[in-house]
Amino acid sequence: MAKPKAEDDREKRIPEERIEDLKRHAEELCGGQMKVASPDDCPAETEEAFWKQLVDYEEAPWTTHCQQLENAGVLLPPPDSLKDEELTAKLWEVIQKLALLHVFIEQTDHLSDRELYTHLWTDSLREETKALPLAANSAYHIQMLGSGSEEDNLLYLKYYADGTWRRHWQEDFPNDPIPMHEDPPYDRDRLLPKPDYGPPTGRKPN
Repeated sequence: MAKPKAEDDREKRIPEERIEDLKRHAEELCGGQMKVASPDDCPAETEEAFWKQLVDYEEAPWTTHCQQLENAGVLLPPPDSLKDEELTAKLWEVIQKLALLHVFIEQTDHLSDRELYTHLWTDSLREETKALPLAANSAYHIQMLGSGSEEDNLLYLKYYADGTWRRHWQEDFPNDPIPMHEDPPYDRDRLLPKPDYGPPTGRKPN
């Protein structure tokens, strides 16, 4: 399919002009309230990609992961309507489909299958997010303990934090109780899909 003439003409312009166009468009989308500065000392190609991503984000409609899953044909029945074995199968269907949408779940080993599915169904999957085009190295992370609440912090320290993190926490928050480390009751995280960011910059894949 041929590109629209306006897009084709834009690609023929010098990078500096394209970047300025993107900046102006971003400013318009933000209602003149934009406080974003260009990355320092970067190639024009990188700066253009930065502003293009910002424009894409501002132009994208709002959605939820729940809606995206339903659009992809994944039914999401209420947790209490599923037997345990049905719920576990549905949970992994959701996990695998989310990975195809570049959405990855983390820090789940303190939750049973039913607790995790219930949390996703009632909370995480219903949070609004931007419906951005899928990029090769893009990833959205859903952390079960990412709220910053006191309860989440204690659970993280108890089940997931290593010795170094626990020491730093004690130094930064000397009045906070540090729970004894315990192995989490479930073993799921190592089986969860992980994002593929490609080979590190400057290195060739093996």
